[in-house]
Amino acid sequence: MNYRGMNLFKHMKLSRNKTIITILIVIAILIVGTGATVALISTSRNGKSVKSLAKTSTSSTTASSRAKTSAPLYKAAPGPLYSAAVVAENNKPGTSAWRITGNQTPTNIEGYASKVSVNQGNSFTLFISTTSQSYVVQAYRMGYYQGLLGRLVWTSKRLSGVQQPPCPLLKPSNTIECNWQPSLVVKTDSSWFPGDYLLKLVGNNGAQKWVPITVRNDRSNAAVVVLNSVTTWQAYNLYGGYDLYSGPNGYSDRATKVSFDRPYDYYFGQGAADFYGNELPLVALVEKMGLNVTYITDVDLQKRPSLLSNHRVLISLGHDEYYSPQMRHALTVAQQNGTNLMFLGANAIFRRIRFESTALGPDRIEVNYRIASLDPMNGVNNALVTTNWPAGPDPRPESALIGIQYACNPVRYDMVITDPSSWIFANTGLKFGSRIHNLVGSEYDGFNPYDPHPSNLQLLANSPVLCRNQPGFSDMSYYTTPKGAGVFATGTNLWVAALGSPCPSFMGSCPIAPVVQITKNVLTAFGSGLPGLKHPSIPNAMQVWKNPPIPGIKPVPTPTTTTTSACGQGTGSTTTTSANSKSTTTTTSACGQGTGSTTTTSANSKSTTTTTSACGQGTGSTTTTSANSKSTTSTTSACGQGTGSTTNSASPSTTLSSGG
Repeated sequence: MNYRGMNLFKHMKLSRNKTIITILIVIAILIVGTGATVALISTSRNGKSVKSLAKTSTSSTTASSRAKTSAPLYKAAPGPLYSAAVVAENNKPGTSAWRITGNQTPTNIEGYASKVSVNQGNSFTLFISTTSQSYVVQAYRMGYYQGLLGRLVWTSKRLSGVQQPPCPLLKPSNTIECNWQPSLVVKTDSSWFPGDYLLKLVGNNGAQKWVPITVRNDRSNAAVVVLNSVTTWQAYNLYGGYDLYSGPNGYSDRATKVSFDRPYDYYFGQGAADFYGNELPLVALVEKMGLNVTYITDVDLQKRPSLLSNHRVLISLGHDEYYSPQMRHALTVAQQNGTNLMFLGANAIFRRIRFESTALGPDRIEVNYRIASLDPMNGVNNALVTTNWPAGPDPRPESALIGIQYACNPVRYDMVITDPSSWIFANTGLKFGSRIHNLVGSEYDGFNPYDPHPSNLQLLANSPVLCRNQPGFSDMSYYTTPKGAGVFATGTNLWVAALGSPCPSFMGSCPIAPVVQITKNVLTAFGSGLPGLKHPSIPNAMQVWKNPPIPGIKPVPTPTTTTTSACGQGTGSTTTTSANSKSTTTTTSACGQGTGSTTTTSANSKSTTTTTSACGQGTGSTTTTSANSKSTTSTTSACGQGTGSTTNSASPSTTLSSGG
């Protein structure tokens, strides 16, 4: 566009007035053309234009694009590793008053914010519903603060309580989206030191809940940037009965779109979602170290991808699963330009999403159809089809960036160190074969030679696991780029939890000293510059895959025995066992028109055993085991027209979000 515009101007022979007009027109064309060029560059991937990222089926992308172009672009060389300002902030008096106390109920007080993050000095709106006559909002900045983890920064005036209307269900996407009246506008100022905040809603009757928000500094050049995984929080948010995994009837009526315009469910971190268990321990550690750190959310990757170039290392936390193409592109470009990446979890960048708008603004709806044929973008714009990243119609396994790939869940195994010579294990005392108790779980990542991966990938831990009776290995990995950037991945969900106290009881006493030291080693090297210049990765992934240093775990025998006897028009036994079930044993006898036994075991159930006897027109036993249930055993006998037994086993709950 620039060349053509200048060429056009050069060859025009016009009068003076016409020439002036023409110059103005050409300048306008150049400005428009430059905007188009910027749009194309921002939607390119691996040097290849991806026009699909500029298209969407909704108005949200247009709004999102406007947000990107209007956001100020600030460029600065990354700053030093340590920050006197962060040290001074954490030396201020801390408090444990940020914690939820007393007996709470799901709806006694709850709320959500109009933004997932706010730039320091700007405002956000809170929407609050409560049975309390009055309440206040307290803003706590989370950090180390003498081990108390929080500091009270601001308290609102006392407000009258209002019970907001129920949030409607939007069909056909099964989206719960609230339309509450604003409760108060919160204006941040210089006293709100950038960081992760928990807003504590406190009713006069003792009602308490949290609302999380991130306070950014878009002009920061801190060495370290911590990424809050709010898209994954929202994916697992069952507020109103629907998330991206289930609805009232299970997977069949799950939501395909979830909205940030609703609170986080009470049973999901009491309103703070996954922040407390999967993120706060790392936040406390980096602030205790006095690192030069700043904070953003993964939605900010969508809106302000270029900001990553101002920092030396980006930290992805315990569960960072849901990524749009723009978000992933932001990480890829930053890494190619020398930003280091730390993946302190597993299952990162596994689900592909896109965003839509709500009345509160762009990027407030998270879209995830999972099945290509259900997504209206299928065949229209395949790069935006919201299947898993390794799946079609545009497969791009996350291992191309991370180095390792999501493998399976749930597991609980020791992490086994297999390359203790690495600088990453300095001052840990770990040796070959050293085990860190129950550190691998519940989801894990591993090396797969058949997926795209860096050729110089180094595996540091190679831990044998058995998941759904399939043997595998959870891998800790490291690789460096030609420019010297480093990428480190732990291969387990539980890494961040091991940094703090308390952690899940099965892990033992936390923090776990070697996990803390490894994290410090990587933070120091990655936050100081390009680790590949001093510590280039030593490729060994293929060698370890071919000859595992620690033998794998053998599968448990999975006998299947079926003995049936039927007479008349009846069916002696009907047994259906779906993928990855551990074992199925069915012994039945039936006569007449009835069904002796009908057993259905859904995906990922561990075991099902049914022994029944039926006669007449009745059903001896009907047993249904839902996804990820641990076990179901039903022994019944029925005659006549009735049903002997009906058993339903639902998915087990977990303290940290997981589920692949």
